[in-house]
Amino acid sequence: MPKSNSGFEKDRKKYILTRFIIAGVLVVFLGLVFLIFLKSFEVTADGVKVDGNIHYTDEEICNLVLGEKSRANSIFLMLKYQNRSITDVPFVERIDVSVTDRHSVQVSVYEKALAGYVSYLGTYLYFDKDGIVVENSSVLTPAIPEVSGLKYNHFVLHEPLPVENKEIFQKVLNMTNLLEKHGICATKIQFDQTETMTLHFDKVRVLIGDESEIDEKIMRLAAILPSLQGKSGILHMETYAANAKDITFESDEVTTENPSVEPESEAETDETSEKTQEM
Repeated sequence: MPKSNSGFEKDRKKYILTRFIIAGVLVVFLGLVFLIFLKSFEVTADGVKVDGNIHYTDEEICNLVLGEKSRANSIFLMLKYQNRSITDVPFVERIDVSVTDRHSVQVSVYEKALAGYVSYLGTYLYFDKDGIVVENSSVLTPAIPEVSGLKYNHFVLHEPLPVENKEIFQKVLNMTNLLEKHGICATKIQFDQTETMTLHFDKVRVLIGDESEIDEKIMRLAAILPSLQGKSGILHMETYAANAKDITFESDEVTTENPSVEPESEAETDETSEKTQEM
């Protein structure tokens, strides 16, 4: 006996429901497979190796690359950064991201070459070897010296600071490179009216004088500074000679105790200064 229309309708609905159930199970199964697949290519902060960064911490660079959740998919990262670098980060020339394996990423940070900074209306203007202002920031970057004594009345980002003698920026770069060569870092480089440098290491001021025998001066300075840790005063290297055994250190403590007395000559070292010898 042939089925009635209602019987056919029930069979059709049952068939459609069965197909929906099968399709749903298949979607869930494929979804789980896809999640497992994605999980097998997951990169977390532990799998990110960062190099070249000074201004930013490893954690900040990781968050920049992986996002706020500090995790991402290595396939997605490979496609995203295959032919492009991150270039819109202050103080950074570019950031290159390369996937080394399913769970590991190499991040290379190329920071802008900063020679120093000047304070300007509560902010810090960072400039390069040509005096070009590369960043204007309220954040103080470690290991970059402050430069004082420069005269200017305005600035334009990505243009040189308008100082009279443009060669002074090369002097700053030469000095910072020399200090780095000998493993020391000045907190400030100060220029007087004749553009003679005074280096500041916290509370120790070093009178450099002219640039004669400058490499030997900085090498000797690097050996002397550890003995001046915690002290405050002036180290006289403006009359430095390679065969000199002693270099005069004039302590601020002596000047504070007897502020009205000024030494007439370096011979008065018993009352006004200490003798610092290279160890």
